[in-house]
Amino acid sequence: MTSIKESGPREDYPRAMDDAAPRLPLALAEARVPRYTSYPTAAQFGALDEASWRRWMREGIAPTDPLSLYVHVPFCRDLCWYCACHAKATRSAERIAAYADALLAEAALLAEAAPAHGGIAHLHLGGGTPSILGDRHLARLMDALHRRFGLRAGAEIAIELDPRTLDDAMADALGLMGFTRASLGVQDIHPAVQAGIGRPQPAVLVETAMARLHRAGIGAVNIDLMYGLPHQTAEHVAASARFAASLGADRIAVFGYAHVPWMKPQQKAIDAAALPDAGARLEQAEAAEAVLKQAGYIALGLDHFGRLGDPLTTAALEGRLRRNFQGYTTDTAPALLGLGASSIGSLPGGFGQNITDERRWAEAIVEGRLPIARGVAVTLDDRLRARLIERLMCDFALDLREASPQAQDILREAAARMDGLEAEGLVRRDGLRLTVTSAGSRFVRQVAACFDAYLTASSTRHSSAV
Repeated sequence: MTSIKESGPREDYPRAMDDAAPRLPLALAEARVPRYTSYPTAAQFGALDEASWRRWMREGIAPTDPLSLYVHVPFCRDLCWYCACHAKATRSAERIAAYADALLAEAALLAEAAPAHGGIAHLHLGGGTPSILGDRHLARLMDALHRRFGLRAGAEIAIELDPRTLDDAMADALGLMGFTRASLGVQDIHPAVQAGIGRPQPAVLVETAMARLHRAGIGAVNIDLMYGLPHQTAEHVAASARFAASLGADRIAVFGYAHVPWMKPQQKAIDAAALPDAGARLEQAEAAEAVLKQAGYIALGLDHFGRLGDPLTTAALEGRLRRNFQGYTTDTAPALLGLGASSIGSLPGGFGQNITDERRWAEAIVEGRLPIARGVAVTLDDRLRARLIERLMCDFALDLREASPQAQDILREAAARMDGLEAEGLVRRDGLRLTVTSAGSRFVRQVAACFDAYLTASSTRHSSAV
């Protein structure tokens, strides 16, 4: 929606607007709201037929459009208790090989169904632990994706990795395959916290993994941390942030743990009594931010920090930051296509998710069907709200003075829900301009929720705001 006036280049991005704003009531931190990596969110997904997904591809991809691909590998050697991803533990070589073969077959089906396009600009392998495929299956997959979809010059090719399972051979193989960025899951470096989440991981393993990636020519490395974990304190989070900064990570994400054992049974292994309360979670998030800012990182959006010169940081400073199912990104492709069980794709016509069950997903591919199962068509109102929510999540501000009447009406409607947020110093309104204050920046999901036409007060499936 080009009529929205974005914030543009700014030196204070994004949390230096009103340092005197009051601290929020903790009840707001405990409210459950979506993470808004899409709008409508996955909570609105229903049954979606293959014909609709094929039609959305034909209508939504132009010959010169860049393409984004996400490949989901839902396997880990062991399942961490905190994990909220669609992942399973396996050590079966046969199962992994069968999954790799099915990915190749799905890539062939998807490439045949997709219209002409401008090639891959962003390719992301997530999981699970994608490297569990092994160098041979990964090489086959990467070769197939290159041949069938093409690769644009300067494309970002990223992979999520577990430092505990990354050896020299795999790091070298990833370098030869052309990966340009890797994300290392660290979460917390304190042994007591690691024991509480079922993930023992000495710091030396992370240091070694970083060195291996750099030696293999993968210079851009992200580190993922978490707060809100069992037995975790602000001091633990600060120490982990200092550790990540000391390694020279290009980007550091600090995610809040979402305790949803009714959705993710493995989380039942976590001692709920050992989880920090809302006040402690807020202190932990602030501790990480203070350490990373002191180390020279720039706060990006809700939970990311980047070094100056990193493409994500540059995009944020120039008002070009984007948000999709992988979180904050520089990806501007109008089409994101997913491969693998449970993967989610996005097209101008709507969102689609593959069959979640691994066996049924593979059976659909054998039958020659795109394994799409769920999704939602987007309306004009959805698109307008999605654009507004994305800019809020990325820029912490909206200026709709030159926007369409429909967008202005949505802002007025949302503003009617913001009286309490404004009274607490979270947002400032000036006619058709809206600014999230520094005190409110950590609660931007709640501000975005005011624009959500689907969210109900009784919703419990989302994670807490902080």
